[in-house]
Amino acid sequence: MCMGVATANSILVISFAKIRYQEHQDAVLAAIEAGLTRFRPVCMTALAMIIGMIPMALGLGDGGEQNAPLGRAVIGGLMFATVATLVFVPAVFALLHSRGSEGQQQSAAANETQPLHA
Repeated sequence: MCMGVATANSILVISFAKIRYQEHQDAVLAAIEAGLTRFRPVCMTALAMIIGMIPMALGLGDGGEQNAPLGRAVIGGLMFATVATLVFVPAVFALLHSRGSEGQQQSAAANETQPLHA
């Protein structure tokens, strides 16, 4: 369950960052905007899942003590995944796309300086 929510949230952040990157060609700015703009939807999704898992994590009722560790693990995983989605994913996006744009700029500069052969 944690992986599904984290993957869906990460896809939202990356797709938004790609749109921003195409608009202004700055990977770091695109990653920051994606993290800030998608902060509320990602937190709302994770919080809804965490609140839904609280009854299971408390282990109330008959046989609840068997499912309590699963509920606690899911809550902990969601907390970690939410932080990773909002911090780690945009950072990796910025790192990968800034290196790609540097390589494109260097190759474009090299092509401009080469003489044309007839």
